[in-house]
Amino acid sequence: MHSLDVGLPPTNRPDPFTDDLAPEDVTLSDRASADRAEPPRVIEIGEVTAGIAVPEGRGVRFFSSSRDFDGLDGAVFRNAEQAARAARERAAARARANARGGQAAEIRRRRA
Repeated sequence: MHSLDVGLPPTNRPDPFTDDLAPEDVTLSDRASADRAEPPRVIEIGEVTAGIAVPEGRGVRFFSSSRDFDGLDGAVFRNAEQAARAARERAAARARANARGGQAAEIRRRRA
């Protein structure tokens, strides 16, 4: 799995995590979580690019880049590792289904 680091220059835009709060409402943990925001990450399963996990709110949103992972498209995960785990599970389930389908075809061929 590889990550895609996107280096953006600082801006004068408001901080979406804390600028809508009054100063007394902002705690150190709020600021710390805002500083730990993950960069967008490309999720690869083997040599297939499954999609990209883009930070959103308090998690990451998965955008699929392969039809095999369209079932996860738009799903929000707690972090990029959870998104990668879901993509790996989907790939493994698909491989098991394809293996079963191959076995059924072999049985039909033998009966014919």
